Amino acid sequence: MEIKVNFLDNLRLEAKFDDFTVVADQPIRYKGDGSAPGPFDYFLASSALCAAYFVKLYCNTRNIPTDNIRLSQNNIVDPENRYNQIFKIQVELPADISAKDRQGILRSIDRCTVKKVVQTGPDFIIEEVDNLDADAQALLMPAQAEGASTYVLGKDLPLEQTIANMSGILAGLGMKIEIASWRNIVPNVWSLHIRDAYSPMCFTNGKGSTKESALASALGEFIERLNCNFFYNDQFWGEDIANAAFVHYPDERWFQPGRKDALPAEILDAHCLAIYNADGELRGSHLYDTNSGNVERGICSLPFVRQSDGEMVYFPSNLIENLYLSNGMSAGNTLAEAQVQCLSEIFERAVKREILESELALPDVPAEVLARYPAIQAGIQGLEEQGFPVLVKDASLGGRFPVMCVTLMNPRTGGVFASFGAHPSLEVALERSLTELLQGRSFEGLNDLPQPTFESHALMEPNNFVEHFIDSSGVVSWRFFSAKADFAFVDWDFTAQGENANANAEEAATLFGILADMEKQVYMAVYEHLGAKACRILVPGYSEIYPIEDLIWDNTNKALFFREDILNLHQLDDDALGNLLQRLEESELDDYTDIRTLIGIEFDENTVWGQLTILELKVLIQLVLERFDDAKELVEMFLQYNANTLERGLFFQALNVVLEVQLDSDLDMADYEVNFRRMFGDARMEAALGSVDGSVRFHGLTPTSMKLEGLDRHLRLIDSYKKLHSARARA
Repeated sequence: MEIKVNFLDNLRLEAKFDDFTVVADQPIRYKGDGSAPGPFDYFLASSALCAAYFVKLYCNTRNIPTDNIRLSQNNIVDPENRYNQIFKIQVELPADISAKDRQGILRSIDRCTVKKVVQTGPDFIIEEVDNLDADAQALLMPAQAEGASTYVLGKDLPLEQTIANMSGILAGLGMKIEIASWRNIVPNVWSLHIRDAYSPMCFTNGKGSTKESALASALGEFIERLNCNFFYNDQFWGEDIANAAFVHYPDERWFQPGRKDALPAEILDAHCLAIYNADGELRGSHLYDTNSGNVERGICSLPFVRQSDGEMVYFPSNLIENLYLSNGMSAGNTLAEAQVQCLSEIFERAVKREILESELALPDVPAEVLARYPAIQAGIQGLEEQGFPVLVKDASLGGRFPVMCVTLMNPRTGGVFASFGAHPSLEVALERSLTELLQGRSFEGLNDLPQPTFESHALMEPNNFVEHFIDSSGVVSWRFFSAKADFAFVDWDFTAQGENANANAEEAATLFGILADMEKQVYMAVYEHLGAKACRILVPGYSEIYPIEDLIWDNTNKALFFREDILNLHQLDDDALGNLLQRLEESELDDYTDIRTLIGIEFDENTVWGQLTILELKVLIQLVLERFDDAKELVEMFLQYNANTLERGLFFQALNVVLEVQLDSDLDMADYEVNFRRMFGDARMEAALGSVDGSVRFHGLTPTSMKLEGLDRHLRLIDSYKKLHSARARA
């Protein structure tokens, strides 16, 4: 994690990381102002807080209340060497906690991350640089023997060269990538989380059997998502980009809807229209671009090549964004390598969906087959030794698809996790299933898995598949665990045979051939503007993640009906506010939808804007319009189902009692205000009273506009996208 420090007045310092700011000072006796803790105080507190976090984690997973648990830390200083200290952590536990849990809590403290880093002894490198951002990817490169060349199945270049090439591309774009975390909790299963230090909303996870392969995986995913604009999906890219020569790619085209909002004749083809507009309900306005919001330009459409005949077909960017998420995108050392990865993931997700929704039972992989892969066996054994039974299944559906499955069971909670992986090589597909299972997860994280069910409707919920797509954490059928399989095991192999320099090209052709045999049309776009080989593949009617109906009923471009007015909220007069409120009501959107999702703005989640829901926005508008009866009703709804911060909840409690008095002619505020202030505090009561008398408008919401002033988090995201935009313009 990159922490940037600014020098403030006197001895005060400001450390900035992610969306947080920490201020440090020195005591007055050391010539400071005593306005904040000192750096060493933060260090000491971090150890105590980390220990308490692990206690809380242990107790939460076992439903042990922490109300009467107390923890303290003292540092005992050696009088002869002040750098030699003992951190003494003490825990006071209630009498009703069992002896087993007492030991468990003490062991949990021993896992404190701060403690482990201090005990290991971090190395410090202190150096002068000309520019803090210059050596952007230095921390990404693992220590490697000179001239090392590690080849893995499916890759056309050694891992070392792959990492160097991708790091160079990212540095050339001006992106400083940092590793936020590593995990290696069982043998031969590595994962890590990387992100853009300047815009941490841009992040990926990588996985592999070694730390180098996991790093290459994370970097490859980062580059694929840059090429396909995935980090910026659903977000408003600002007025500069909206009015630029191009918004997404230089070869995009814009088409106007026809008469009566008909779809433009230039987009899609007959095959796609039969899928996306089967009932004739899809209109041109459904396909306006969410990212630019520039309705006047028309429908932004991106070119894809139909693989059956090489014809160009234009897909609206809105359609891709709404239905496909990251499915069908990949980057590689060569285009063929990217195609294999891309098609493998499409099969993985489509086969997973068929298995889950059809409640199919898969055959076990025989022990003699697993024995061919001792590294994978070691990882599985590591899970079994931790008390997690593991099932290894052939998910090829009778040898038709290159897909495997590793399923973990958690007897402590009754939860399960079915992880799938795909590749022409059975070994690689199996390794991917296992590494996907533990990507970014700790053993504690395996306590949050959902329980299986015999209720078919729970499996068929569209959001269940989305959960499986995002992190495989959706619900699985108990029928999946039947010993009576619906298919026989097949020891399949879709790889190119023999020594073959064109192995990936042949394997890509094989995977394209499977789709052709299924009579699926395949469309591909190739992106090389950023200096990497990347592609995006669409298989209409097969590779979508969200339901096609979302284009009509839950399109992300609903943001265009609200974005400008909400960002300009403080400048709207009563008529405009009433109009906005009416549109929110008529939209029938869920009142608990957060505003950041609705309008595609990355508000800092630690602000009121970042937590604001449609329901809260309605309350604030009703107050400005002096519709107190309606406001009171919504405030009560908020208090009943409040998922906001404690501070915001207390403001709404104060607002509720103020409205109660306001609406009751028999009550006088003067009789209650003193005790209201004692209960809620002066600042909170000033906000509640001001919200009713009109002196406070939209409490907690800082003014902004379509220029996005004050929205630093979102502006960093736009700056990140502008780096890509500039590179594409140059290319």
